[in-house]
Amino acid sequence: MSQTPRRIALVTGANKGIGFAIVRALCKQLDNGIVYLTARSEERGREAVAKLSQEGLQPKFHQLDITDPASVTKLRDFLKETHGGLDILVNNAGMAFKVNATESFGVQASVSMATNFTALLEMNRVLVPLIRPHGRIVNVGSFTGRLYAFEKMSKELQGRFQGVKTEQDVEQLMQEFVTCANAGDHMSKGWANSAYATSKMGVIALTRVQAADIAKDKTKEDILMTCCCPGYVSTDMSSFKGTKTIDEGAITPVYCALLPPGSAEFNGKMFSDKELYEFW
Repeated sequence: MSQTPRRIALVTGANKGIGFAIVRALCKQLDNGIVYLTARSEERGREAVAKLSQEGLQPKFHQLDITDPASVTKLRDFLKETHGGLDILVNNAGMAFKVNATESFGVQASVSMATNFTALLEMNRVLVPLIRPHGRIVNVGSFTGRLYAFEKMSKELQGRFQGVKTEQDVEQLMQEFVTCANAGDHMSKGWANSAYATSKMGVIALTRVQAADIAKDKTKEDILMTCCCPGYVSTDMSSFKGTKTIDEGAITPVYCALLPPGSAEFNGKMFSDKELYEFW
């Protein structure tokens, strides 16, 4: 009898916080799997793997800077050559400026968008072609995308988000926001005053579009892309003010990563606390 190939999972931004906890949970829950913990810093990534090894888990490390195209390409080539593909991709890496950040709003918008939206878009463009049948792609979004971006933007912009059909439609909206933020007129143009929330709204919109593209591609059998909000988690990103532990924050992303066959109705949808989170 031929052996079932091992399922390969990969988590971005995983040397600490929610990403670290997602790796821990996948190591425990993924049957016949190999879980890659990726991080920008080789040193911190290997330290994180060593920590999980002490718990009796066996993640593997691969360096990855999602904002560096060469690093993403190197990872893709490694996965192709070593495993022939990928089964689970959790796009967890992201950043947020602190409330007391001294950078101008334009800089905050540019940097937040480059990391939280553009790098994720490019990751999916490069790695989704490697995803095998029954694969799962999970984009870590945030309910701030709804509360502090969508609900605070003009009706006209809301309508444009609701009407997105292509990756380029979403990219254009995100570029417009950054341009307005740098010009200092984003609010008068109908945008919300949060760079982080707007970048995460971009992720939610992108999930819809890319998931629809996957569904149309008949070669991609039972591949699902979802988006989720982990909740308000106690990490350095929330200045440790969050109400959830990192392991509690990992629950919904891992739930999405392990959605069983026959879950096609969830493709392109957003989850929070393992429940559908619909708002547009």
